[in-house]
Parts: sequence; structure tokens; C-alpha cells
Amino acid sequence: MPSPHVITPAQLTRRIGLPDAPLILDVRTPQDAEADPRLLPGSIRMGHAEAAEAGAAWRGRQVVVACERGLKLSQGTAAWMRHHGAEAEALEGGFVAWRAEGLPLLSPTHIPMCDASGRTLWVTRARPKVDRIACPWLIRRFVDRQAVFLFVPPGDVLAVAESFGATPFDVEGVFWSHRGPLCTFDVMVEEFGLGIPALQHLARIVRGADTAAPELAPEAAGLLAASLGLSRMHRDDLAQLEAGMSLYDAFFRWCRDAMEETHNWPGRRAA
Repeated sequence: MPSPHVITPAQLTRRIGLPDAPLILDVRTPQDAEADPRLLPGSIRMGHAEAAEAGAAWRGRQVVVACERGLKLSQGTAAWMRHHGAEAEALEGGFVAWRAEGLPLLSPTHIPMCDASGRTLWVTRARPKVDRIACPWLIRRFVDRQAVFLFVPPGDVLAVAESFGATPFDVEGVFWSHRGPLCTFDVMVEEFGLGIPALQHLARIVRGADTAAPELAPEAAGLLAASLGLSRMHRDDLAQLEAGMSLYDAFFRWCRDAMEETHNWPGRRAA
């Protein structure tokens, strides 16, 4: 009888990118990870013994454990984590099955090094509007859910990046910035290898809102209006970021699940 504590690649891919997505632990051996260093979006690389011992830290959390083929390492690690109180499942078929189904894999080439607490650190200009909220949303939902973002005066971005070991974005002259007609969000989707149709459609909307090109997508004007409204509602950039996370969650779900749905109110005519 198959284990009840498994999740299929198709089931997991529907949950990636959502605010309540499970924690994904990649416990492949160093040899397997070296052979294909790509990652499931939002996953954390960790040795199976380390993950098993750290299980108590995720008590009550939903966790998916992925090894190369979904066998002993993921099954054993998930079992240990359930012992510690986590709601842990193994990815059926493991990394190999995920890759064989052509599901998205995150390129690690340009993911910044983590700090001592295991978080990536980013810095950009203060008073964000579109790109500087969209990019943090993308990073937290698909790259590093613990990522930290610093918002500083424009002239201080590069100096803060150097002094604090942060990765600058959405400023001129850095890797993570506009390229030709593409905005920074476009660049991140491409460089991270996140060829998810919903993200690609969302990228057009973000580009239209961020580069004064509303003709790219009918929804761009609405995103711009909502973004400018949030920037005036919140004086604190981090408070604006938290509010903006829900905005981009909603746009992503619309791009993924609801683009064909319409709405009307066909009220009855009075007699």
C-alpha cells in the first residue's frame, strides 16, 4: 500500500507561489545536487540528517521533502519531521519526477548568498511604486520566503549594498535592473528561470504599469492605480510592501486561474 504521506508533483505545483505554500526542503545528496543544481521554486537545500534534527522548528507547519527519487531520504526525513510535530510529506518521485514533468525549476546562478540566518538580503530605493514591490513579492514567493528588503534613499543604495552585503535591485548600473524594454520584474522572471505562464503574463502587466505602457495589458492601468494608492496610504515602505504582497497574490491567482472568468450584474428591470 502506498504511503499516505506523499504529494504528487501536480499537487505541489498548484501550491507554489501561494501565501500558504508549504515549506519545501531539498534533501538531495551533494552528488545529485551537483549533477543538476536547479531547485524547486521556493525550496531550501538541507542535508537529510540536519533536516530531521531541525524538525521541531517546523512543528505544526506543512512541509514537503524532496530527494532525488522520492525514496529513503525524503521518506525518512518526512517521517522524522512528523515525529517532531510537522505536517510533512514526501514528494512522489522526487526531483526526477518533477523535472520529467517539465515543471518549473529555479536557476541558482544569480541567487545571492544567504546571511548567517539563512536569508538573502536586498536593497533598493525608498518609496516604491510598482517594480520595487513586484520584485520582493516574486522573491518571497518563488526564491526565498525569508528574504529581507532594505529601502534607502536612491543615492545610498550602492553604498548600503557594499556595507551590508546586500544585493541592489531596480537601480541603474546593477545586474537586477531594467534591460531595454524589460523592467526589473521581467529580468528576475527570466534570470531565475521561472517560465510559468501565469508569471509571464503578470510580467507584462507589471511592465505596462512600470514603464508607462498600458497598451501591453488592459490590467496594467489598474495595477498602477492600486500601486500609487498604496504608496499614498503607507508612509512606511515595509508596511507598503506587506500590503502589496496581497495585491500581487491576487493578480497572480487571476493570471493563473481566473482570466477567462467575467462578471456582470444582470439586474431585473422594474415592472
